[in-house]
Amino acid sequence: MLIAFDSTQQALRMEMLLEYVEIEIDLCPTPKQVTAGCALSIRFPDEDELRVWEVIRLENVEIRGMFREIGEVFEELAAP
Repeated sequence: MLIAFDSTQQALRMEMLLEYVEIEIDLCPTPKQVTAGCALSIRFPDEDELRVWEVIRLENVEIRGMFREIGEVFEELAAP
């Protein structure tokens, strides 16, 4: 799974929040297939999707979108 952002500030804030709740993440460059205003994205395990949505909601994190990688395509997911 991948979260893209429109600002570096929100990406770094989300990194801190997810590390605090002990979700394993990888801060990485935003893939060229995903249009976003920030060059940083966060990858995390699929099984943590609902916990990540909860952090986004509770902490009012502004994201460009959450995506599931299917081959070389990124499918945008709707919030639950």
